[in-house]
Amino acid sequence: MTLPYLLPCRISYDPTRYPKYIPEAYCLCKGCLVGIHGEENFHFRSTPVYVPTVILRRTSSCAGGRYIYTEDYVTIPVGCTCVPELEKEADTVNSSIDKQAMKLRVNQNVQPASG
Repeated sequence: MTLPYLLPCRISYDPTRYPKYIPEAYCLCKGCLVGIHGEENFHFRSTPVYVPTVILRRTSSCAGGRYIYTEDYVTIPVGCTCVPELEKEADTVNSSIDKQAMKLRVNQNVQPASG
């Protein structure tokens, strides 16, 4: 069972939109926090979760001294989730570590020439 937690958010402001202020979540980590101690794992990546939302957008027209609004559809980030990293991208994240480990294994298997 995972416990809910509050996501960091930014407040988007647009004076021609209703609502004028919309909170938008953003991801803090590149990888995902996994395991008992919440270590960051780069085999996964944090990615935003978007929700389509209807807002009202103010037009340049007025009627009876009041603004006219039209419906507009926007996507708003409301949270983050973990997705598996693509193999090619996962290899490049820790490529220097993997190369060093491979060099050690190769050097251990090389036997000096007897002469």
